[in-house]
Amino acid sequence: MAPDPGPGTPVPMQHDADAEMAVLGSCMYQSAVIDAVRQVLEPGDFYQPAHTTIWHALLQLRKDGAPTDAIALSHQLKSTGDLTRVGGPPYLHTLASAASVGSGAEYYADIVRHHADLRALQATAVRVLQGATAPGADPAEVRGLLTASLSEAADRARRSSGGRLQRYATDGWSFVTDTPASTAPVWGTPGKTAWASGESLMLVGPPGVGKSTIAQQIVLARLGLLAQVLDMPVQQGEKVLYIAADRPSQLARAFTRVVDQAHQDILRQRLVFWSGPLPASLNTEPQLLTELATEHGADTVVIDSLKDVVGKLTDDEAGLAYNNARQQLLRDGIELLELHHQRKQGPDASRNQRPVLDQVYGSAWFTAGAGSVLFLNGAAGDPVVQLHHLKTVDDEIGPLPVIHDHPRGTSRVDTSLDPLTLLRQAGTHGLTARQLATQTTGEANPRPADLAKARRRLEALTKSGHAVQETGAGGGAGGGQATRWTAATRHISAVS
Repeated sequence: MAPDPGPGTPVPMQHDADAEMAVLGSCMYQSAVIDAVRQVLEPGDFYQPAHTTIWHALLQLRKDGAPTDAIALSHQLKSTGDLTRVGGPPYLHTLASAASVGSGAEYYADIVRHHADLRALQATAVRVLQGATAPGADPAEVRGLLTASLSEAADRARRSSGGRLQRYATDGWSFVTDTPASTAPVWGTPGKTAWASGESLMLVGPPGVGKSTIAQQIVLARLGLLAQVLDMPVQQGEKVLYIAADRPSQLARAFTRVVDQAHQDILRQRLVFWSGPLPASLNTEPQLLTELATEHGADTVVIDSLKDVVGKLTDDEAGLAYNNARQQLLRDGIELLELHHQRKQGPDASRNQRPVLDQVYGSAWFTAGAGSVLFLNGAAGDPVVQLHHLKTVDDEIGPLPVIHDHPRGTSRVDTSLDPLTLLRQAGTHGLTARQLATQTTGEANPRPADLAKARRRLEALTKSGHAVQETGAGGGAGGGQATRWTAATRHISAVS
């Protein structure tokens, strides 16, 4: 049995130099391994200071999209004056020879993390022991130190490999029953959802049709300064991070139209703008959006616009990388609003042509991963544009004629095409579903989907008591009659 070390005997620090070398060598061998390892390790987890320095250099190379082999790493370390301090090129080649090819890198990273956790607990024990044995020690203060240290250790455990593998795992019953089905939409109403909680909303259109104008009104509603946008309620949030990657100075001028001195405290405390490009590419750092939101305490992120945060919009790899970043953000409970552009239309394209999802510019992964896609159709500067719902959450919204008040920075729906308004204007003749669809879409031959939607709207008005349905007759020698609806007449009688 080993002798019990005395109280003055130093406790050896836990570490595994071979595992650290294997991790770094693997990252040098294949730069993509860095993305997996960084989910397990924090910079301070390496015991050897030289290994920490090399890890920082590898992260920088990965961020820059540069190679991570011994030659590139040597050049990077030399540029920061650290090459000699870490052992020079010979040691980098030693690390390269220790590379673990395949999935072994994450296994060895777990070993490094395991020893780092033990060192952290050793340090906690030392601090608590020193606090408890200090002259005049206060038990309450020592307990507070112990509680804080254990909380920090628990946070480390949640960030560790085990926590990473458990964090998003849910039992089957909870997954099925604890869904956002009963959660109020971020924007809209149940059954008429423009923006569902836990899913991104993409607002698309050509330049100058008011995408940012709509977005800024939604932002103000998330801050509690507006109750509705385009006659649809917006749930109030906590804090908004607005990534103003596209012309931030123009956006600032636009916001001055809708805020004043009375809003100063709310805007200072609950709205943060990030101006210009992101600090790194989402291709190499898909967790960046989540890190930015977490850093600023935001529960809502607005990206204005996608073309400024994604390298090549038509590249499927870029689309997949962005969707990965998007889903990581949503998974952490942060809502996302994205502004995007349409494909450039040919000379024969009509302004009155109904937009389709294929008109959204770039890889299909941008729209595939979005929960809802709204399209503003019109020309730059138009006071009236058409809002189309290209990808729906439940029932389709619109098409809606949207009137922009550019000097005031506000928008409203033109109610002249509201179904009930049209029904009342039709008087005793009423409307058929086809007639309503023709008026609301502006098309002489509405699509079957538009006819079905018009019928649902008229049936809903009947159910609410605002319309009366006169069921049509089937075809015969004289032809059939379509079902027709008229506005309900409300009688008011005096009570004596």
